[in-house]
Amino acid sequence: MAEIHDDMATEKAVHEAELRALDRPTIHAGASTPWGMAQVSRRYADGIVLHSTASHGGFHLDEIANAVVHPLYRNDNGFYEEDCEWAKIAHAFPQLFTAYERRLGDRTLRDSYPDAYERVMGVALDGSQSHMRDRQEFESRHRNDWVVIAALNSDHQPGFVECIATLGGFRGETGERRFLVPRADYQIGRHGFVIDPLKHQPYDGPSSFVTWAARQ
Repeated sequence: MAEIHDDMATEKAVHEAELRALDRPTIHAGASTPWGMAQVSRRYADGIVLHSTASHGGFHLDEIANAVVHPLYRNDNGFYEEDCEWAKIAHAFPQLFTAYERRLGDRTLRDSYPDAYERVMGVALDGSQSHMRDRQEFESRHRNDWVVIAALNSDHQPGFVECIATLGGFRGETGERRFLVPRADYQIGRHGFVIDPLKHQPYDGPSSFVTWAARQ
């Protein structure tokens, strides 16, 4: 564990040193963005500005800079929100980002845009390399299983979790069913809890769900 912490501390130190070497000056705020008026704006390079607003933020690229972004990642309006799309800018302009940011950006692209990533990079991703691919594999594997979409501790069956499940875990689907799962068994996985028909019994008794109880 000490070695892991040492690696993290080293990466943080390198990241901070690289940040100090990058020129990201604050410039005049007040620009109009899809997320509102910019309160803080930082210039990463000519034509590349990161805007922060009261609620959200992201990059804006002028026409020249936007043309550098790969067509499969490019947004025609030149705006890229800060949660995921910033990684497209890191891919197009790696020299403007630290090694840590580039690594995080690569992971973000694999997780959020696996189809485009595979075409851009000429690779095939599996579930261990992409959150979305992992989700797709989960859905394919469990399309005919009952997957929980809502759960709470039962007021009527102490020690059990009352679960509402649908086939494949798709919300909005018809044919919802309820199950009782022992509390000790209810360990949510990365993409949801799958009902085991040999262990978890269907339940049609009094419900702890307000919306379900209204149907009864």
